[in-house]
Amino acid sequence: MLIVAGEALIDMTPVAHNGGTAYVPHPGGSPYNVAMGAGRLGTPTAFLGCISQDAFGQRLRSHLAASGVSLEYVKESEHLTTLALVTPSESGEFFSFYCENTADRLLYPEDLPAALPANAALHFGSYSLVLEPGASSLELLMRREARRRLISLDPNVRPFLIPNREAYLERLLAWLEQVDLVKVSQADLEWLYPGADLESIAQEWKQLGPALVVVTQGGRGALAVTGQAVLRVQAPQVDVVDTVGAGDAFMSGVLSWLWQHGAWSRAALESLTGEQVTDLLNFAAKVAAITCTRAGANPPWRAELA
Repeated sequence: MLIVAGEALIDMTPVAHNGGTAYVPHPGGSPYNVAMGAGRLGTPTAFLGCISQDAFGQRLRSHLAASGVSLEYVKESEHLTTLALVTPSESGEFFSFYCENTADRLLYPEDLPAALPANAALHFGSYSLVLEPGASSLELLMRREARRRLISLDPNVRPFLIPNREAYLERLLAWLEQVDLVKVSQADLEWLYPGADLESIAQEWKQLGPALVVVTQGGRGALAVTGQAVLRVQAPQVDVVDTVGAGDAFMSGVLSWLWQHGAWSRAALESLTGEQVTDLLNFAAKVAAITCTRAGANPPWRAELA
C-alpha cells in the first residue's frame, strides 16, 4: 500500500471566455495529485491529510474516492479549502496560494495515525512540508517511519511560500537523510542552486541518503542517479495542453512501477538494475506525457497507457 501525505487544494486554472479569462476549479495539490495518479494506475493508495468540509473539500474527497484512493487517514476540518491561482508563463505555470488558516495546513501531531500497515510506503512533498503547523507534524511522521518502510519525497518547491531559501534548503537536506527515493524537477534545482551543475547536485543528494535520485527535465525527459550510474530517458512527444500536475503524474508513475514490480523496500530499490531503472523512467515519463495532453491535473488510468 502507498500512503501519500500532504496538501489537498483547488487549482483555479485560466480559460478563455467571452473575450476574457475565466477560472475553472480543478482538484489539486502535489501529494493529492500523486495519490490520485497512483490510484488510477492500480496501486493500493490512501491519502493522509486534512481536507475541508466545504464544497471544495467535498469535491476533493469525491475525486480521490473515484480514483480508487482510500480516505481512511483523512481528517475533516471546518476551515476553508486552500486555493491556488494558476498563471501561465514562458517558464511554466506560476502559482499564487491563498492558504492562510486553511484546512490542509492544519494537521497536528495528534492527527497522525499511531501505526501504519507493515507493508505501507510513505510519500511526502511540496508546501505541506513548509507551512506550519502541518509541516512539523509531517516531519515528525517522516522521522518516526524512516528506515521502517519505503519513503519517497518530491520537494516540488514553491518559492512564493518560502521566505528564506537558505533555511529551506537546510531543512530539505535533513529530509534527504530520512528518505529512500527523491524526485526533483530541474526548475526546483535551478532555484535552490543558481548556476550549479544539476547532475552534480543530484549526485551529492544521492550521497546524503536516498537510494535513488530522479531529476525531471520537462520536455527533455528525465535522469536518475543510482549507486552505479546516471541514466537518462527522453520525454514522449505529445501535443501539450497543460503541464499542471505533470511532475506529480511522473511521481505516481515511479511509485506505481515500483509497486507493480515488487520493489517496495529500500533494499529492493538498491538492487534495481540499470535496465529496470530505465524502464521505470520511461513508464513514468509516459504517464506524465498523457497528463500534459489535457487540462488540469488529470492523470491517466492504467488502461490508457496501452
